[in-house]
Amino acid sequence: MTQALAGIDFAPVLPLWLIAALGVVAVLALVPAFLRRARGAALRALVFGLLLLALGNPRLVEETRETRPDIALLVVDRSDSARIGRRAAQLEAARAAVEARAARLSDLELRTIEVPEGGNQGTRLFAAAERALAEIPRARLAGVIALTDGQVHDVPAQSPVAAPFHALLPGRPGEVDRRLRVVEAPGFGIVGKSVELRVAVEDLGAAGSGAARLSIRRDGAAPRIESVPLGREHRIAIPIERGGPTVVELAAEARPGEVSELNNRAVVTITGVRDRLRVLLVSGEPHAGERTWRRLLKADPGVDLVHFTILRPPEKDDLTPLNELALIAFPVRELFQVKLREFDLVVFDRFANRGILPPAYLRNIADYVRGGGALLLSVGPEFAGPTSLAATPLGAVLPARPAAGAGQPAAAEGAFRPHVTALGARHPVTEGLTGANPDEAAEARWGRWYRSMRADARAGATVMEAAGGAPLLVLDRVGEGRVALLLSDHIWLWSRGHDGGGPQAELLRRAAHWLMREPELEEEDLTARIDAGQMTVQRRSVEPGPPPEISITAPDGGSRRQALESGAGGHATARLPADQPGVWQVSDGRRTAFAAAAAANPPEVADLRADPARLAPILAATGGAARWLGEAAEPAVPELRRVAPGRDTQGGDGRTGWIGLRRNGDHTVTGIAAMPLLPPWLALPLVLGLAVLGWRREGR
Repeated sequence: MTQALAGIDFAPVLPLWLIAALGVVAVLALVPAFLRRARGAALRALVFGLLLLALGNPRLVEETRETRPDIALLVVDRSDSARIGRRAAQLEAARAAVEARAARLSDLELRTIEVPEGGNQGTRLFAAAERALAEIPRARLAGVIALTDGQVHDVPAQSPVAAPFHALLPGRPGEVDRRLRVVEAPGFGIVGKSVELRVAVEDLGAAGSGAARLSIRRDGAAPRIESVPLGREHRIAIPIERGGPTVVELAAEARPGEVSELNNRAVVTITGVRDRLRVLLVSGEPHAGERTWRRLLKADPGVDLVHFTILRPPEKDDLTPLNELALIAFPVRELFQVKLREFDLVVFDRFANRGILPPAYLRNIADYVRGGGALLLSVGPEFAGPTSLAATPLGAVLPARPAAGAGQPAAAEGAFRPHVTALGARHPVTEGLTGANPDEAAEARWGRWYRSMRADARAGATVMEAAGGAPLLVLDRVGEGRVALLLSDHIWLWSRGHDGGGPQAELLRRAAHWLMREPELEEEDLTARIDAGQMTVQRRSVEPGPPPEISITAPDGGSRRQALESGAGGHATARLPADQPGVWQVSDGRRTAFAAAAAANPPEVADLRADPARLAPILAATGGAARWLGEAAEPAVPELRRVAPGRDTQGGDGRTGWIGLRRNGDHTVTGIAAMPLLPPWLALPLVLGLAVLGWRREGR
C-alpha cells in the first residue's frame, strides 16, 4: 500500500550553534531600540527574523511510503494430548476460522506453523514458535495465536515476544482427569523374593477423597484387585518368581466424566536376577584338571562356592592320623540332607562312590534334581567301575550309562577333537563356540582331547560327540531340574592351551548357567521387547524346520498373525510396530511372551485436561487472552481486531469476545521530494527591501 505524506523540514546553511549565536546578537541589538520605542524597531526585528529564517532554509518535503503489512503467527498444537477426543477436529475448525478472518484484514499477514509430537520431551510449543519468529521482523510482529490444550512443557521464564500472545483452547473449563502415577518402581528384583511398587491414583481438577479400584496383572495372569486411596501413595508387593523380565500392568478404574482413560494405565518391567548363586563342588581323586572347575567358579563374582576334595578314600589305610590328612571332616549329612536344597548347582568332578555317600544321600540328590535342582558330572575312568555313580540311586537321573560289553575297555583312548552335533549347533550351550566345526561333516579347529568314556545315551540331548560319534556332552531335563554329563576328564587341556586350546571357560560357563536356568540360555524360548515403538520378537528352538507363525495380541485385545524370519542357530525373528501403550502378548502355540509398551510421551499424558495455567505468566506479561472454543460442532472463535500500541488487546468473552493484534505501522520510504520555501533569490530582496524601509522610517 502506497502513501504520500507532506511536511515542512529545515536544512540550515550554517551550523545551528552559529545561527543561534546570530539570533542572540539580533536580540541584543533590538532590545535598546524597543526600550527607546524607536520608529523602525519593528521593521528591524522583521529583517533579523527574515534573515535567520533564510539561514534555516525551510523546505516543503513530500515522502512516498510503502506500508508493509504486519505479521501474526498462528501456532497449531499437534501433540498427542491435543488429539484426544474431539480436540483435533475443534482445533482444525478453529484454525480454518482464524485464517479466514485474518484474510479479511488487508494490513495483516498470517503465518501458520504446526507443533509436532515431541516424544519424551513433551510439547515444545515455544521452541517451534521461536524458530518461526526468527524469520519475522519484530517491528512487523502483530501477535501470536496458539491453538493448544495448554499442556506445554517448554514455557520460558520471560515472554519471547513483545506482542500479544493469545491462547485458544478446545473444550470448556473445569475438566477432570484421573491418572495413575508410578512413584517408584525397581528395575530389578531377586528371584524368589518380592519387590515393592509405589503408585498413586489422583483425580486432577476435582476435590475430595475416596478410593479407586486398581487392577494388577503380572505376565498376563488373572488380575488381582486392590482398593487404593485417592491422592495418597499405595505400596504393591510383586513376587519375582523367575529370571528375566516380569511385566506388570496396572490399571485404575475410570472416573465418570474424565477426559480420557489413557493415563489410567501404567506398565512396569522388572528384570528378575538371581542372588549370589550357591554352588557345591565335590572333587574325587586328585587329577590334572581338578582345579579347572574351581578356577572357573571362583572367577565368577556372582557365585558362592563350597568346595570339598576327597584326599584319601576310606579304603586306603597307611596309618597316617586323620588330623594330618584333612582340615575338617567331610560334612556329609549337613551337605546332602540338611542344606542340599540351598545350593543352586551341585558338581561332581571324577567322584567315585567308595562309601562316602550312603544310598540315602544319593537318593536325596536325585530327588533334589527332580524338584528343580541342577547337577553336573564330569567323569573319568571311575564312571565305568563298581564305584560309578551310575550304579547308585543317582543313576536314575543320569542321561547316559557306562557302555556294557565283555572285554570292552571303559575308556576310549586316543586323540580326537570334540565335535558339535547338528543338535548342538542349535543348542545355546554349544551354539557358536569359537573353533567349533562349521557343519556336521567338517572338523573342529580347537585342541584335541585324548580320552572319553564309553557310554550309551538313553535320554536328553547329545550336543557334543567324541571319536566315532560317541556321546561326549549330554544335557537332560529330569522333572523340574536339569542334568549335564561330560564324559571326559580332559577338558582341562583347553585351559592349558594344548594343541591350540579351546573355549573351555565359555563352554563350562554356559553349561553351568543352563543348568541353573538362566533365561538367555533356554533352548526353547520366546521373547519380545519394545523399543521406540518397535516390537522385536525372537524365538529360539532346537527343533529343525521352519518356525511356526506367531500370534500377537495388542493391549486393546486385537490380534494378528505374523510370520517369523529364520536365522542361524535355531533363531527366528520378527519386527513390527507397537503403537499402543500397555502389555503386548506373543505366542507361538506353546510358549507365551509379554512385552511392555509405555506411553510414548509420559509428560504429555501426565495431565490430559485442557488448562491455560501453564501459559498464564506469558498471557499476563503480553496482555494476551485465554479463550475457550466450547464443545459445539462450530468452535467459538473470537473476532480479530487491530489495536494501536498501548491499547487493550482483548475484550468480551466467548462468541462475543475479541482478541487484538497490534498495529505497528511499519513502512519503507520509496521517494522524497523537497521544495525550498525561502530560496536565496527571494530571501535577499526581501531582506534588503525591509532594511531600506526601516532605514527610511527611522530617518524621518
